[in-house]
Amino acid sequence: MQRQVTLKDVALEAGVSYQTVSKVLNGHGQVSKETEERIRAVARQLGYRPHAIARNMRAQRSFMIGYSWVPTGPDQVNHILDQLLTSMVEEAEAAGYHLLPFTYRDGSAQVEDYRQLIDSGMVDGFVITSVNYDDPRILYLMKRGFPFVAFGRSNPEYDFSYVDVDGADGLRQVVEHLVSTGRQRIAILAWPEDSRVGNERLAGFLQAMAAAGLEPDPNWVLRGEGTFEFGCQAASRLLAMPAGRRPNAIVTLNDTQAIGAMRAAHDLGLTIGKDIAIIGFDDAPMAQYLFPPLSSVRQPIRAAGRKCVEILLHLMRGEKPAEDKVLLKPSLVVRASG
Repeated sequence: MQRQVTLKDVALEAGVSYQTVSKVLNGHGQVSKETEERIRAVARQLGYRPHAIARNMRAQRSFMIGYSWVPTGPDQVNHILDQLLTSMVEEAEAAGYHLLPFTYRDGSAQVEDYRQLIDSGMVDGFVITSVNYDDPRILYLMKRGFPFVAFGRSNPEYDFSYVDVDGADGLRQVVEHLVSTGRQRIAILAWPEDSRVGNERLAGFLQAMAAAGLEPDPNWVLRGEGTFEFGCQAASRLLAMPAGRRPNAIVTLNDTQAIGAMRAAHDLGLTIGKDIAIIGFDDAPMAQYLFPPLSSVRQPIRAAGRKCVEILLHLMRGEKPAEDKVLLKPSLVVRASG
């Protein structure tokens, strides 16, 4: 049986006293940021786990972080969710916390789940995803004064801690790249009007087009769900336009839409990357293995997950984080599709 890693093991590897390790991992260490990060990294590497029951009784805390998410359908894969969850689990466990997942529910039911978890003392804080306009979870947690961090922004008048990816900047990079390669008839497959994330990305696209002196044909902006089916159907409509009005580039708001657009282009006998450029968003792992490999905007999702937990740890300790509104920049990965 493998011996359990102790505080002294972590201290020896990190080059500090075990008292310092104990204080840092319990949120009371007055050390430099570099030392704290080194201690947490060593704890993760060695697989240190505190004795939960004794610690919880001493601290009168659950050492659990609530996390609700929208489940993926049985025939779908959500690589972004997988990366976010993995990074949050790693960061939380390094600090002696665990994630308590529960399913996102619409309407008042979702707020009731949060109320029950808070009142029962089962969690010390929350990470919220799938954030949208007028989000009732954010309003409720702000009213309760309970620690939480959102992965995503909401109404600008709401003052809360969040980590987000600058989708508008990602679309700006896409447009600038396409224009630099001579593409000017650029279409976009957007999301429904009630999608906050979709609207932010679309705004970035329109701003970049205006900056390039281009005005997209209104028929080149199509809204629909982020599915393969919509991507294929919408791209088929665009590519069926007369040659003079047909776009020579299609930008999508996720890779699934882009794959659907690629199918439509293949079915019409077009050469992707030459006759039509197609660029996705998310840079899912399969993007590089498509034919041709898909250009896509890569989100720093692992960094976002770590940052969410890092900020939440400070809030749960009653501390003010150095920064609690973080906007991370994505990067365009150019491949053969455009």
